[in-house]
Amino acid sequence: MLDSGLPILLSTGMRKILSSLALGLLLAGCGAGAPQLGGPAPAQAAAVKRPDAGGPAIAGHASYYATFFHGRRMANGQRFDMASNSAAHRSLPFGTMLKVTNTANGRSAIVVVRDRGPFTRGRVLDVSPRIAGELGMKGTGVAHVVARPVSRDMVELAEAPQ
Repeated sequence: MLDSGLPILLSTGMRKILSSLALGLLLAGCGAGAPQLGGPAPAQAAAVKRPDAGGPAIAGHASYYATFFHGRRMANGQRFDMASNSAAHRSLPFGTMLKVTNTANGRSAIVVVRDRGPFTRGRVLDVSPRIAGELGMKGTGVAHVVARPVSRDMVELAEAPQ
């Protein structure tokens, strides 16, 4: 039983741990102060900017998803549908619409970036099996493509009845 009037004896290791913890808390508190007047304004959250039509083209090899990915969750949280116009790109924002053209045969299709990938060196895009069929690349599995960002307005105009 400890007497409240006697100091508690700590081992050397325990003293080092407690003093490191106290120093860490002290330093953490120093950086959390209010912003100073006259200093730079706090950084605003940058809005995600989607590439518009006429943006830079992406050229390289595209492949398509294997059928066993059907029903699995994509990076955006939705489930992958083989019959969709989904595509995967490493860095474009989700929801970006691209017109993808197979350079070997000139066929093109509109895709929406909903996933991350491809993770194979030299590939720039993964597309759904449906889009692979539209592009004429199901036989080879891989095709050289050019993808250009398009706006939703351009897609609606192209799909409107004549």
